[in-house]
Amino acid sequence: MLSIGLTGGIGSGKSVVAQIFRTLGIPVLDADALAKRIMQEDPEVKASILQCFGEKAYQDNKLNRAYLADIVFKDPFQLQVLNAIVHPATIAAGKEWANKQQAPYTIKEAALFFESGSAEGMDKIIGVYAPDAIRIQRVMQRDKISREEVLNRMNHQISQTVKMRLCDYVVMNDEQQLLIPQILKIHEELSR
Repeated sequence: MLSIGLTGGIGSGKSVVAQIFRTLGIPVLDADALAKRIMQEDPEVKASILQCFGEKAYQDNKLNRAYLADIVFKDPFQLQVLNAIVHPATIAAGKEWANKQQAPYTIKEAALFFESGSAEGMDKIIGVYAPDAIRIQRVMQRDKISREEVLNRMNHQISQTVKMRLCDYVVMNDEQQLLIPQILKIHEELSR
């Protein structure tokens, strides 16, 4: 069984592409959701976050995402600290999940595939591309945050141009080209 990565910058439309693959019967793991669950439930990860970011990192025993985001998206070093805590546990849980699946291939969806080292061990990587203006608008609407906050988050990811060059396939999600025919072509190749 092939292990396929699905990545793209914030607001590129990874989740929409992932849902189309799910509709085709392909198991898809949302690594970002898995990481959030691990930060909430894994005792070792939680202890490390508390040690590095203080008691405010959890409110009423729940991860204080706004507090952490405010810290890590303003300080690249703090983002590295958080990633060093969370990424190894997420990568291990993703491998465990993939080993339980029954399909010609599985997809692991993650925004920070190359940044986290998660690309290692993947057979192929699919990138989702969208122009920056579209991405900014999508994230502002989805997360109810300012343009400045979106740009700050985008600046903590490798550039889309570099990311897409590292991918084996690129899905154009620019609101000009249809997604389904692009995804069906990739699905057909991966199912051989």
